[in-house]
Amino acid sequence: MDRIVVRGNGPLSGTIPISGAKNAALPLMIASLLTDEPLELTNVPRLADVVSLEAILANHGVDSLIKGKRFGESGMSGRTMQLQAKEIVDTNAPYELVRKMRASFWVIGPLLARCGEARVSLPGGCAIGTRPVDLFLESLRALGAQIDVDGGYVNAKAPSGGLKGGSYTFPKVSVGATHVMLMAASLASGTTTIKNAAREPEVVDVADCLNAMGAKISGHGTSTITVEGVTSLKGASHAVLPDRIETGTFAACVAMTGGDVMLKGADGSLLRAALDVLERTGTTVEETEGGIRIARNGGVIQPVDIVTDPFPGFPTDLQAQFMSLLTRADGVSHVKETIFENRFMHVQELARLGANIAIDGQTATITGVNRLSGAPVMATDLRASMSLVIAGLVADGETEVNRVYHLDRGFEKLEEKLSAVGADIERIGSD
Repeated sequence: MDRIVVRGNGPLSGTIPISGAKNAALPLMIASLLTDEPLELTNVPRLADVVSLEAILANHGVDSLIKGKRFGESGMSGRTMQLQAKEIVDTNAPYELVRKMRASFWVIGPLLARCGEARVSLPGGCAIGTRPVDLFLESLRALGAQIDVDGGYVNAKAPSGGLKGGSYTFPKVSVGATHVMLMAASLASGTTTIKNAAREPEVVDVADCLNAMGAKISGHGTSTITVEGVTSLKGASHAVLPDRIETGTFAACVAMTGGDVMLKGADGSLLRAALDVLERTGTTVEETEGGIRIARNGGVIQPVDIVTDPFPGFPTDLQAQFMSLLTRADGVSHVKETIFENRFMHVQELARLGANIAIDGQTATITGVNRLSGAPVMATDLRASMSLVIAGLVADGETEVNRVYHLDRGFEKLEEKLSAVGADIERIGSD
């Protein structure tokens, strides 16, 4: 199994190109099930999750054509992918496929809307906490779907004549369930109102793409979204928005090590809360037409308090990375996690590097230390993996991060991007 070795190597300097957002690319790929015409996506990141989803969609009849460099080849610019589901050949999503990626459960929405039925496996466990599908099912029931769960599968059928417009208020904000309801409602007859909808930029990106395909969606980016159903959708071309989580992650790398790095193509409007926190740590954040410049030259890292929250609040997907940064702050910081109940698993691994972190329920108290020391550590999930890399960038000696397949799911060419700005980082393949 591959591992990544990081050695503390001083400040970072140069330019890092920001890839397309994984959290938008995946639902955009799934949206290809809604039409028999080609959907062209540009700026698609080369990630393990994208490759896995290609295979999952192929099971339903989606043909994918990749223009330009394929996954794993050299080059850092995103690729163009053309997906076309001329015919849905299977409305069944089996466990052996869905268990590999929770987002594949989302096919239930477009399959139900286009074919009138879907049989999709429950997705199974998740390392960072329970993510139940009840919100998905209740929102589809609001569109008239008949749903039962049996033998680990969700069996869904649309009423005679297809899904009907309806109104649903999410009891808690859910990005995934908002995606699914948007896709299903686009082909439902009549008007659908989605209340307490997720406001994340990735939801807006998917809605924009659906509108380009002929959907009639308004209010996306607010907590109330209205969808006027149409009888069919067409093909379109859409550029995946820049990855705000990758942006915030590399910004934390620069803040941790010091230096001066331009995050090319980054959009500050997508992660305002995180950039505000970064500035409070004493890091310079300069938004330009071409991206975001991050710099910290000389000054100490100031302690801050963080509370994760749905957009436009501080994203849970940056919690681990910023906690890693705060392990070197000059004072005491607090991080409260309000989204997932089990997202502090990186804490014990950071402690192996010398971090001083105490957990009380959903709040972590981080007392900054003067130095971290390299050690072998184990990645537990995607974002936690990156927190260990960030710590390793300043730790004395060598930090060996194991289970790096987590990183491959969400960070495109991580070692190449960091090496290009001066980091001492390398991947070591399994024997």
